[in-house]
Amino acid sequence: MLVYSLIFYYLGSKLTLVKNKIHIHLTTAILVLYMVSCYDADKGSPEKSLAESKEKKETKLTKPKKNGKKKNTSLNKEKAEITATNSSAKDVEATPPAENAGMIGQLADKISEFAVLNGYSTRYCFLVDMTLPSGRNRFFVYDCEKKAIIKSALVAHGCCNKSFIARPKFSNAPDCGCTSLGKYKVGEFYHGQYGKSFRLYGLDNSNSNAFKRGVVIHGHDCVPDGEIYPRVLCNSFGCVMVSDNFFSKLSGIIQKSDKPIVLWVFG
Repeated sequence: MLVYSLIFYYLGSKLTLVKNKIHIHLTTAILVLYMVSCYDADKGSPEKSLAESKEKKETKLTKPKKNGKKKNTSLNKEKAEITATNSSAKDVEATPPAENAGMIGQLADKISEFAVLNGYSTRYCFLVDMTLPSGRNRFFVYDCEKKAIIKSALVAHGCCNKSFIARPKFSNAPDCGCTSLGKYKVGEFYHGQYGKSFRLYGLDNSNSNAFKRGVVIHGHDCVPDGEIYPRVLCNSFGCVMVSDNFFSKLSGIIQKSDKPIVLWVFG
């Protein structure tokens, strides 16, 4: 009986080991299958996310095209409006400050009276307002018939033989290099030290030496075509110095005039 008991015990142990091994293998297989299934599930998730991201990206890329088209249309419209404004601005001449405009009108009336009595042009006169900063337009072409300023530009004042002065000083002394106040007769055209120029003849005691000093109207490339205030302008040696472009405009007016034009520098 003991032998049989030992045999049964031995066989039972073996069956238990086999059973445990089978259980382990089954558990391992289940774990492997679960991991594979999880891997597939995780692998599928990024693909779905990428597809959604791509779709969103394409939507975002497509959407701005419409906005971009509208934006471009708006920009083109704005650009056209700016161009139109700039084109219109070219036809509008700058005018002096309100407090100076009245003075210019009064001086123009006096020039008209002076012109009638002395045989000068009654159509145009030139006025230079030295009370204004040099960076502002202060040379004015005045139409005496229309009683209006038709052109304006920058004009330099004399340096008084110094390296530079921001505000004008006035003198009629020979070789002073300063601006001289008063009325001038605009004379003949000639090619001088500064290129194309118009001679000036002083008509008052304050500028009687203008011709001897060689004070003329001429252009220079240091004078820009537009206002530069609050910056200051370059100096002359007493000449009425303007931009080359504005000199060309003045030339057209002066040379077409049948009588000499009066220039009045005041300050």
